[in-house]
Amino acid sequence: MSPAKKRARAYDPARTRSAVTAQFGNVRRAVAGLTPEQLALPTRLPGWTVRELAAHVTMAVETVSRNIDRDEPAKADLSLLQWPFATAARAADIGERTRELAAADPDPDVLFARTEERFAAALAAVPGDRLLATRTGAMSLADYLVTRTVELVVHTDDLNAAVPGLDVPYDRQALAAATRLLADALADRAPGGATEVRIPPYAVVQCVEGPRHTRGTPPNVVETDPLTWIRLAAGRVTWQDAVQQAKVAASGERADLSALLPLMA
Repeated sequence: MSPAKKRARAYDPARTRSAVTAQFGNVRRAVAGLTPEQLALPTRLPGWTVRELAAHVTMAVETVSRNIDRDEPAKADLSLLQWPFATAARAADIGERTRELAAADPDPDVLFARTEERFAAALAAVPGDRLLATRTGAMSLADYLVTRTVELVVHTDDLNAAVPGLDVPYDRQALAAATRLLADALADRAPGGATEVRIPPYAVVQCVEGPRHTRGTPPNVVETDPLTWIRLAAGRVTWQDAVQQAKVAASGERADLSALLPLMA
């Protein structure tokens, strides 16, 4: 018998909007202080410099404004939990558009300022239940903003990895939303109750088919921190490396998640 479908997690639209705004501001302030030499550094994204990665961050937020400008679709056809699995198909197109944007806007702060202004104006004009015709599918503005926390947190981590000492901070609500969405996506991909995945302090999910745990200590437990989880889900680190580096604690015969990761690939 297949496991019962769990109710989708609810996100506070106002807090999500604030989280996206805050994390975008964190990145903008950090990028504004970079030297030309730092902007030219390579990143862990093949073929992308820091300048191009910064431009991509503005793209991730500008899509909100651009999608609001489009006609509203008749109905939603992409759920929030489906979104992580729909991103890979557009990777090549995104890379090309990112490089074009970085070349056309050589001053990152001007680009960030313009994006920030359009984003604030767009959000002031529409409610959270407004449907957006995004390139991955039609979904509500409220749900799409949750996906923006994933984009911003993942690429904040990419920037921090690329520029020594940059240390862009993570807005707590943005980190929480990104962690929860990707944890819930894992549970949706591998429904079940045999394995408990703990990502304190933000998420606990049960997944993987097998004997369902009912009381006491679960026989199969995975525990990690939010950033390691996001890196695993986004393909920035492998399961094997995270376990070997003691970034993940996994116990039990059904605690190996390597076949399920990354989620966004």
